Amino acid sequence: MNPPAETPRKYEWFVMGDVNGFFGLMFDNVTVLSFLAGILIFAFQFPAEIVYKKMFPGTAFGVLFGDLVYTWMAFRLAKRTNNPTVTAMPLGLDTPSTIGIALTVLGPCFLAMKGRGMPVEEAAMMTWYVGMATMVLIGIVKLVFSFVGGWVQKIVPQAGLLGSLAGIGLALIGLIPLMDIFGMPLVGMIALGLILYNLVAGIKLPRNFPGVLAAVAVGTALYYILGPLGLAGGTYRPPVGELHFGFPLPTLGFTHGFWEALKYLPIAVPFAILTVVGGINVTESARCAGDDFNTRDILLTEAVATLIAGVCGGVAQSTPYIGQPAYKQMGSRAGYTLLTGVFIGLGGILGYIGFIVELIPRAVLAPILIFVALDIMCQAFHACPVSHAPAVAFAYFPTVARLLQIKLSNPTVVPMENFNKLLVEPGKGLPEMLVTVALGNGFILTAMLWGAFVAKLIDRKLRASAVYLVVLTIFSFFGIIHSAMPEGNMYLPWNLPGPACQIPYQFAAAYAALAALFMALSFSKESREPAPAAVLRGLE
Repeated sequence: MNPPAETPRKYEWFVMGDVNGFFGLMFDNVTVLSFLAGILIFAFQFPAEIVYKKMFPGTAFGVLFGDLVYTWMAFRLAKRTNNPTVTAMPLGLDTPSTIGIALTVLGPCFLAMKGRGMPVEEAAMMTWYVGMATMVLIGIVKLVFSFVGGWVQKIVPQAGLLGSLAGIGLALIGLIPLMDIFGMPLVGMIALGLILYNLVAGIKLPRNFPGVLAAVAVGTALYYILGPLGLAGGTYRPPVGELHFGFPLPTLGFTHGFWEALKYLPIAVPFAILTVVGGINVTESARCAGDDFNTRDILLTEAVATLIAGVCGGVAQSTPYIGQPAYKQMGSRAGYTLLTGVFIGLGGILGYIGFIVELIPRAVLAPILIFVALDIMCQAFHACPVSHAPAVAFAYFPTVARLLQIKLSNPTVVPMENFNKLLVEPGKGLPEMLVTVALGNGFILTAMLWGAFVAKLIDRKLRASAVYLVVLTIFSFFGIIHSAMPEGNMYLPWNLPGPACQIPYQFAAAYAALAALFMALSFSKESREPAPAAVLRGLE
């Protein structure tokens, strides 16, 4: 006899836990949009109208599409498994790449366009086209890597993948928002304290009140109470009740910036790969929590969401968020992704997201990014073998160099004339500023490869380590990484002017020599001996 069919159970797709989940996921996205706007408008003096009316609608529309599909996937999985407690996969704007692209693609592109003599509005529009084209290219790369993401995980050690992300967490996601917090310390520290109390220490607020909502509400209230009295620190700006309406119509505008966007491929491609690998890890964590989503469906959805955003004017990619088990633990189902997608998507179109971004001070939203940065950095050390901790830490340095370059190449900090003089400092073969620029260009790919070759070295796989060094040799010779050009362009090294021409030859020769050294040492008896206990513990 056949066993009796299991009675279908109704999917509880919206419960009280979805309210907590919505505020957490929604404020994550709003925070990323806030820093995207803040970096462009305040750090690079980018026209606010283009950010809110051109960039935001398409970017938010990508989130709407992705969250709607993930919501549907939750319903499908609940029906297939007869599980009424399935938690949808959270999707939102990828924090590392959104901030990274704002700082290393959009901002520098805008300055370069103005440097060519373009009027501000024209330079801003061209930068928007470049941002759209970058998203389209990232979407295409993600589509391809959706089918080979597992292979990437196998050939690149976790220390390289996670170490490069952790470096971004330290320098771009962590340090920059920390400046906003201490730029308005009384407001920022109260908000940070609530985030640390609830999300880092894991202590519940009274009546299990959402920690993110509490931090934003209390911090914003303090800002508007203390700001007019001059007690908040920083500059107080009264709220402006203005909505920035913009509809995300598909456009071929990205074609105008396509060739310019190719210059930024060494930055864009690693960001795409990292979200693919992250998507694989997130799907696996959801599977361990009891929700067995199809990995390829998850990856293809984020790739298509990014493509749609780019074609509709978006400049930030979508990705499944780490933490699906956390949303499941707080009792969320599918309602929170549906609410977040609709709220963010309509907010970009109707303009209230821009209003919220202007209403809530960055010092209040910054602690959310501090939490994200801490989570990324800690995960890199926890997920990798303990012995690979030095490889993870070594992968931090290119991002720190990139942060220095971003700050020093901003004409509002260092006049362009002075910056250019430092690149050709007389009396030095390789001027320090030129070396800083070269170390920072292609920083994500550099960090991945640095973490990989050190991890293989720690594992006593010297020949594999040498292979990564050979890749570094080739990439540095043509400016794919370590470009000697401030804009990070690739090149034929013999065409470079002045001291810059030394960078590809010197860097490539150094990597090649180290590869040869490791290859020679791989034949020694000592290189095949087991690692000392101190190395295995990650202490040396």
